[in-house]
Amino acid sequence: MTPSLGTHIAFGVLATFAVLTGWRVFCTDSMVRASFFLLLSFIAVGGIMILLTAEYLGVAMFFMMAVEMMVMALFMVMFMMNPAGLNPMKMVHQERVAIAAGVIAFIVLSAVAVFSDFPDAPLPAEHAPVISLGRELLGDSMLVFETAGVVLLTTMVGVVVLSSRRGRYGRADEGSMPPGLMPGGEPAGQPSEEEEGEHTHHNH
Repeated sequence: MTPSLGTHIAFGVLATFAVLTGWRVFCTDSMVRASFFLLLSFIAVGGIMILLTAEYLGVAMFFMMAVEMMVMALFMVMFMMNPAGLNPMKMVHQERVAIAAGVIAFIVLSAVAVFSDFPDAPLPAEHAPVISLGRELLGDSMLVFETAGVVLLTTMVGVVVLSSRRGRYGRADEGSMPPGLMPGGEPAGQPSEEEEGEHTHHNH
C-alpha cells in the first residue's frame, strides 16, 4: 500500500514538530515547561505511530505520556522552590558532552531509518492485532491494570490537593508561617532579631 500525499505531509509536520519540541525541552529555563514540551514531542511521535498503522502503540503513547508528564509537572509544582517549578534554572549539564551525544544519536538513528531495508510482511486482512494484544495483556492481568489505574488517579488527586494555594500553615499568598513552639511565640524555625543582627554583623 502506497502512502498518500496527505500522509507524507502529515508525517513531515509531525516529525518536525517532534524534533522542535524535543529541542525546546533543553532550551527552556523551567522544569514544568520542559515537561509540557516533552509531552508535546511524545504526542507528535504517537501521531506518527498512527500514520504507520500502529494504532495501539500511538494511542498508548498518548495516554501514558499525558499521565506521566502531568504527574511529573504536578510533583514539581508541589515540591520545588517558589514559584513552584517556574523559577529560572539551568536545564543542561555538561553541555558539550550532551550536544555531542545528541548529535551522534540523531545521525545514527536517522541513518538507520533512511538506509535500512525493513521487511515488508503485511498481516492478513482478517487478523485483528489490537484485539489479540488486548486479550493477551488483560486476560490474566486485568486486576493488576485496574489497581494501577486507581493508584495513579489517587496520586494525581492527592498531588493537586497538596499543591493547592492553601498550604500546611495557611494560604500561600498571605505569607503563611509555621506556628510558634510556645503559644504566641515566634514562628518555629525563624531566627530571632538578635540572631539576624549577629549574622549581619559577622558578614560585614
